[in-house]
Amino acid sequence: MSLFTKVEYSNRLKKVQKMMQDKGIELLISHDTNNINYLTGYDAWSFYYAQCAIVHVNAEEPLCFVRDQDAGGAYLKTYLKKENIIVYDEHYIHAWPKHPYDYLVEIIKNKKWDKLSIGLEMDAHYFTAFCCEKIKNGLPNAKIKDSNRLVNWARLVKSNTEISCMKSAAKISEIGMKRAYDVIEPGVRQCDAVGEIQKALFFGTPEFGGEYASIATLLPTGKGTSASHLTATQEKFVRGEATIIELSGVYKRYHAPMARTVLLGKPDQIKIDTMKKTIEALNAGINATKPGNTANDVAEAFWKVLDKYGIEKKSRTGYSIGIGYPPDWGEHTLNIYKGDMTILKPNVCFHMIAVMQFGDWGVEASEAIRVTDKGSELFCNMSKELHVKS
Repeated sequence: MSLFTKVEYSNRLKKVQKMMQDKGIELLISHDTNNINYLTGYDAWSFYYAQCAIVHVNAEEPLCFVRDQDAGGAYLKTYLKKENIIVYDEHYIHAWPKHPYDYLVEIIKNKKWDKLSIGLEMDAHYFTAFCCEKIKNGLPNAKIKDSNRLVNWARLVKSNTEISCMKSAAKISEIGMKRAYDVIEPGVRQCDAVGEIQKALFFGTPEFGGEYASIATLLPTGKGTSASHLTATQEKFVRGEATIIELSGVYKRYHAPMARTVLLGKPDQIKIDTMKKTIEALNAGINATKPGNTANDVAEAFWKVLDKYGIEKKSRTGYSIGIGYPPDWGEHTLNIYKGDMTILKPNVCFHMIAVMQFGDWGVEASEAIRVTDKGSELFCNMSKELHVKS
């Protein structure tokens, strides 16, 4: 049974269809796993095979295109009428040059949609070159164009129900981070610590549990704090070294990520000072987050603090969040980076990451942020200060 009402799904569809009209797209093939969930409610670990949501600009419901083995999941998880769940046979699986999109092409032809203007998600995860080739070669009379992340942009402003899901995810994030603080000790293996963190993230609260995250818990330690996106190894934590923890609780596929830094042993003054500067920059960005401001305004406020201290940072410092499936929890739309003129509106949500790297060490703090009617609020409520365990 779907978490959201049919009215909410209808509103999502109408929003997408209006955007399609504005872009001159009559038929949209959405391969992005997050977008399929957003449009239909479908939720299964089946994204490693070809699947998609298909939206006609005048349809009352989208179509959900899945393999035969996953049809049961589509019947259970989506709000769609049974006839709008399109199932392809198993003989299309890993049978090159035959491909599931061969069948999709036949469906489109049978519905007389083969001469329409068709939007594809050219940069979506799992939308392979073969998927694109099958559509283009199989529908020579169609006008094929990139949809430019149309559905991703439709997801940018959240409903109140989506915000509620993210708040639940944030409570789980806090539980996971507190467990990380407890278990990270000198002599403990990184993999053992992550096992305990993951257990906490799945156990969640007495009222609701968690789910798998779209990114593994990241745990760079020691010199690894100068690098990004490192996962746990079998190495042990060492006294005197820092560890960055980046994780997210998940509720109904909605994420609320956060990052913090732990220091084992005697406080390292340069790390303490750098952490304070990092938090000052992060807070400046948070304070600039309000309706009517742009992503650029947030970035300018953040980098103004870094410039004051002579700290160089080249990477972006945030991105929009919401629904998440592997391999990442970003929405691939708004970026907190200089030059992004996306206007902030109430219920736009983003992950703002202040990670500072200095050759052989680094520190990090991050927050999941919601734009409110008058400013902003944080999803998680935990100190950003360097957590020292002496």
